[in-house]
Amino acid sequence: MQTESNVPPTPDPRQLRRAIYTGAVGSALEYYDFALYGLASALVFGHIFFPSLGTTGALLASFATYGAGFLARPFGGLFFGSLGDRKGRKLVLLLTIALMGAATTLIGLLPTGPTGAVLLVLLRLLQGFGAGAEQTGAATLMAELAPRERRGFYAALPFIGVFSGLALATITFRVLQATLTQEQLLDWGWRLPFLASVVLIFMAVWIRLKLKESPVFQQLSQNQQVIESPMRAVLRNARRPLAATTLMRMAETGCSTLYATVSIAFLTGFASRHLGESGANLAGIGTNAVLAASILSIFTTPLFGALSDRYGRLAVYRGGALFGALWAFPSWWMIDSGDPTLVCIAVVGGFALAANSMLGAQCAHFTELFGNRYRYSGVALSREIGAMLSGGLAPILGIFLVGLAGGGYWVLALYTLALTGLTLLGTLLSTETRGRDLTALDDAVGRGAAAPIAPVHASVLQR
Repeated sequence: MQTESNVPPTPDPRQLRRAIYTGAVGSALEYYDFALYGLASALVFGHIFFPSLGTTGALLASFATYGAGFLARPFGGLFFGSLGDRKGRKLVLLLTIALMGAATTLIGLLPTGPTGAVLLVLLRLLQGFGAGAEQTGAATLMAELAPRERRGFYAALPFIGVFSGLALATITFRVLQATLTQEQLLDWGWRLPFLASVVLIFMAVWIRLKLKESPVFQQLSQNQQVIESPMRAVLRNARRPLAATTLMRMAETGCSTLYATVSIAFLTGFASRHLGESGANLAGIGTNAVLAASILSIFTTPLFGALSDRYGRLAVYRGGALFGALWAFPSWWMIDSGDPTLVCIAVVGGFALAANSMLGAQCAHFTELFGNRYRYSGVALSREIGAMLSGGLAPILGIFLVGLAGGGYWVLALYTLALTGLTLLGTLLSTETRGRDLTALDDAVGRGAAAPIAPVHASVLQR
């Protein structure tokens, strides 16, 4: 039940701008890390860490290490999500950015061969563990600071950094491909972009040190409504919003991974066989398409966030999922053609429009679904379980299925269709949340709307 002390705080414009910067830089580092790793998995890691496994086997092993990062993300979400609900958003945002950045930089120092492969997996796990609450923290903080009537737009703004990081990683690899020979790239050139991530780390930490705590969390703490075990409360009281958000992540994360990384691996590993063109040429076509989609996504994601302010979160989300389903077969047929223009159209449609229309609506919607006592935990857990089941499996399962189908593109189209179907099911479990009061202690839907939870004792809050 709401009280007079639960009046939503008035947005601070200066704090809002600072949160945009810190969220964007942090997301840029996270997706620079992940995109860099995805591109290296498709183009490099199989050759230098798993050369004895053959072309398909090395590609599968390389993408298995990519998936290991997604496997670690739910555990990072559990740990950092609970910490964010108990100690505040700012602390978590500092810890996650430092952990992710350190792991990425160390990848650039790895030895090759079996020892390097083992260390690569360990660093990838650390990278994923840190990423487990990074985007959640940025989106949650932004939504809690934003004006209620424009929350969708503002909550999507930190994700400009996502696509800036993806574009930066893609540009970096394109420059390396253009300036180095294949031997130089595999020998030492691949290390450079990983080592360069240290610059982004210092930028992100410096900006975040100046960030203030979320006023919504401050109010929760002042009212002594912080709870000691927020993750346990999520699992007990918020099962329906947890299930809804996990399913809604399937198409958004899964399809973006398929179009941003698997499309390149498909072109170089399978399409090149029947097109009679070199894998290097097709890799260039694929990375150019991903770069174009990444740059366009800088504009489309906040646009779809703004549309969710006007037409509702679920309307935009369902529209994106339906478009993704209709786009599945045409897009993968175009990618299979190897034609540069058609590949670009396919990736832009699947990534910048279909996946990111869902992301634009998701940033505010997930935050609004969960009550204030365990919001960070709920959003982090659902986002990262969904990411593991979709983005983590997409490269491995996609390449494996294409191999079974003899290189047929239709398998990836069916996979895309299945992911969009699961997301549409998730939207049926959810409810419209546009304009919801984020100081509310209850969930927007499900048992948590009425379940009482005892607050933490004052002695716990002072620890």
